[in-house]
Amino acid sequence: MNTTLEQDAERVLDLIQEKRRDDATRRRMVIGVAGPPASGKSALAEAVVQKLNIGVTGPTPEAVLVPMDGFHLDNRILESRGLLARKGAPETFDSAGFCSAVQQLSQPDHERYFPRFDRQMDLAIANAIAIPPEVPIVVVEGNYLLLKSPPWSSLSQVFAASIFVCPSFEALQDRLHRRWLDHGLDSDAAMKRATGNDLPNARTVIDESREADLLLDQNYTEFGVRYAY
Repeated sequence: MNTTLEQDAERVLDLIQEKRRDDATRRRMVIGVAGPPASGKSALAEAVVQKLNIGVTGPTPEAVLVPMDGFHLDNRILESRGLLARKGAPETFDSAGFCSAVQQLSQPDHERYFPRFDRQMDLAIANAIAIPPEVPIVVVEGNYLLLKSPPWSSLSQVFAASIFVCPSFEALQDRLHRRWLDHGLDSDAAMKRATGNDLPNARTVIDESREADLLLDQNYTEFGVRYAY
């Protein structure tokens, strides 16, 4: 079924409200938005958080977005381990640190801070995302949130609701190719980057993730290269 980003964001909001009604005693909801690279999960997660924060006038937002990308290992570490060309694969993240930090989000006893990945500088900025204890909803997005293997599997009890975004494999390949073209590579080099790293990572996400509460295919193209993340 063809949908738009707006419609998919509304479906996620409906799911969040449903989960809220089912557990009115929960102090904070942690929502997981997962999917392969170029699936559109980042655009969806951003849209959901923006919608949740519409009408908020005070200093505390209704929702905060936490991207997994802030837990990329530094390029110097990856280079020393021969993993720089595989950046974005599960082993190139501080996966244990990320999973531990996300688990703590469900206990809003004090303000917590998360890193943000700067794509222009190609590095993570520490403590760039603040989450006050009063924030009732945290939306976490990333490729590997629903993997069945540890340490990712530890998140299965954290998410009050989970969303998996996955267009067709052909759409992913096209979007990933366009991503690297937009980064200045020629067509052959762009396809090599897509098939050598991104698509194997996508296959890992598709084949090894557990079932989500909501599956979205996001096969529309209205936002073009926005799907690169």
